Amino acid sequence: VFWLTALVLLHVYFLYPGVLFVLGSILDRSVTNEVAEGQWPSVSLVIAAYNEEEIIEEKIKNSFELDYPEEKLEVIVFSDASSDDTDQIVRSYEDEGVRLERIEGRVGKTACQNKVTETVDSDIVVFSDADSMYEEDAIKRLVEKFGPNVGCVVGELCYDEYGVEAESAYRTFEKLIRRLEPTVSSAAGANGSIYAVKRSSYVPLPPDQISDFAEPLAIVRGGERVEYTSEARAWENTGENVESEMSRRIRIATRSWHTFFDYVDLLNPLRYPFFSFELASHWVLRWFSPLLLAVVGLSNLLLVALGDSPLYLLLLACQAGFYFLATVGWALNRSGLSTPRVAYVPYYFLVLNYSLLVALGNVVRSRNIVTWDTETRTNSD
Repeated sequence: VFWLTALVLLHVYFLYPGVLFVLGSILDRSVTNEVAEGQWPSVSLVIAAYNEEEIIEEKIKNSFELDYPEEKLEVIVFSDASSDDTDQIVRSYEDEGVRLERIEGRVGKTACQNKVTETVDSDIVVFSDADSMYEEDAIKRLVEKFGPNVGCVVGELCYDEYGVEAESAYRTFEKLIRRLEPTVSSAAGANGSIYAVKRSSYVPLPPDQISDFAEPLAIVRGGERVEYTSEARAWENTGENVESEMSRRIRIATRSWHTFFDYVDLLNPLRYPFFSFELASHWVLRWFSPLLLAVVGLSNLLLVALGDSPLYLLLLACQAGFYFLATVGWALNRSGLSTPRVAYVPYYFLVLNYSLLVALGNVVRSRNIVTWDTETRTNSD
């Protein structure tokens, strides 16, 4: 039990990228589609907003700076029943071509995207968050990846500041996996900040599903591929503290679990031989990692109690040292003191796994989180 569980954890956090690299070197299914100048498809940039008065004007101005043919690009902001000045700010740009779609009832991001997508007739729909600032060529780079049989393209989310220091290592790990997965099969998910879908490939989703996870899965189920490009970049500021980051991850993991139950068939290795491996490795096994950590610790403790092998004693001591460092990181962070990376990384790792554990509890209790709240932020320069 100890070695099997430990191997699964090693696969999730260390071995999986290596396996992708080897398989990708053999298969190499990534594509690039050359678009002739003057032949760019029409694009609708759909921006999600709920009480975004602090940032929405900056986002609109950012959309005006995009290097894409003006006659081929429309900007739509949907307001999920905002109660601040978001709507008024967006309406002040209607003369410049920005369209506001106010949706009453506080129905959540996925329901809003469904309703807005029904109203557009562009070739491609790009979904973005209000606080995601695109690089000038981001949309062109997304469009260029729509090769044959590609229904969705995911861009790269970058951060101006790492308010949570250990987030840097985690984001680097995630980016590596997302870049490698399409070389084997498809990207197993997107991020809500920057991803594009062919209008003809868009699948309307149930409101309780998390759209940037469910839409790529629905597209793969429909027989098309999901690509990833690191050249299409959006920039955001990450959470200001561990608590806000933990709250966000609990919400995402809870919604992802509820979404996954509708796509369990994608784990069928006979029908989806490579994608099922990606989905299980990237998400499902990782969601179970807090339970796996507990099994490793308890089985290691029993092996030490029932035997006299110095190997198991050493491994138990390593685990104890890791949790001790995490405790130090927690204490220093709570005290507002500077936390060295050697303590912060274990602490942040446990915070992530605690978030996954809470999400598992939400799933067991049939709780879901459909809407989102906007954090107070300061406009970036």
